[in-house]
Amino acid sequence: MENLPVLQPAPGGAAPARPAGGAGGASSAFPPHGAGPAGTPEFGGRRPEWLKVRLPAGPTYSRLKDLIRSENLHTVCEEAHCPNIGECWTAGTATFMILGDTCTRACTFCAVKTGRPTWFDDDEPRRVAESIAKLDLVHAVITAVDRDDLPDGGALIFAETIRQTRALSPNTSIEVLVGDFQGDWDALATVMAARPEILNHNVETVGRLYRTVRPKAVLAHSLELLRRARELDPGTQTKTGFMVGLGETREEITELMGRIREAEVEILTIGQYLRPSLKHHDLVRYYSPDEFAALKDEALAMGFRWVESGPLVRSSYHAERQVDRDRLVGRLRSA
Repeated sequence: MENLPVLQPAPGGAAPARPAGGAGGASSAFPPHGAGPAGTPEFGGRRPEWLKVRLPAGPTYSRLKDLIRSENLHTVCEEAHCPNIGECWTAGTATFMILGDTCTRACTFCAVKTGRPTWFDDDEPRRVAESIAKLDLVHAVITAVDRDDLPDGGALIFAETIRQTRALSPNTSIEVLVGDFQGDWDALATVMAARPEILNHNVETVGRLYRTVRPKAVLAHSLELLRRARELDPGTQTKTGFMVGLGETREEITELMGRIREAEVEILTIGQYLRPSLKHHDLVRYYSPDEFAALKDEALAMGFRWVESGPLVRSSYHAERQVDRDRLVGRLRSA
């Protein structure tokens, strides 16, 4: 799951001009911002102005929030304290989290609770699909906690949620944000057979940091999943994202983006890591908006079709804009 910061009101109610993200690690090209005496920002200390956002509000936001409560659903927008929740919900995009709210992994960057899950509801796909239809969403993102306790990692529930959503909302584009299925490619094939518009799987960080950031994952497996997804359905757009600010170097970021592009991934998101609590991985430093802009330029030059790069960027940020609508129309006509 992705790391997301706690919301705080912007001074005077003003929203930032644009979102931005951050990367950690020593590099002469990326001087530290907001670092403490030892080079590590103190948790709860003053954050840069570009990381302040408005609190969510408005009728669309309230309507979606009420519906989620009444249907006993979960959204990663709420569970992980997403700073963009108001903007995304108002734009007609929401990220539904299926398979409960307890993850079997213990990634050191993530705000979602971990433990031994007890939740399993085979009626959940219907409830999610009906909620998406009631809200008349432009774009729906479906994600889940890692469920290593299930034989297929939850793949069948993913697929059924896609199918039922498609049946009730044929004009809504569907994105799934999946885990690595522990290298079970049959599980991936189950999801791909349901033909989501976007298959998203986040690599989260550079390979060197996996042992401390994603101790139960392997970067090579994540890249292989993205490559196989592309092979299983070339019409589905593939997407991934990573955080900066965990201690990576500029050179490692370039290498990671190159490896992602070799897997023929089309869409890339890059955002600032923000430490959810003192128990989580250290925040090494903040990246400035200009540094995020430079990363975006570099990624686009590598051939990515769409890049979101900024301090507040998260996996689903501007997700409704990332869909290749021409491809979507073609799918609807061939269905």
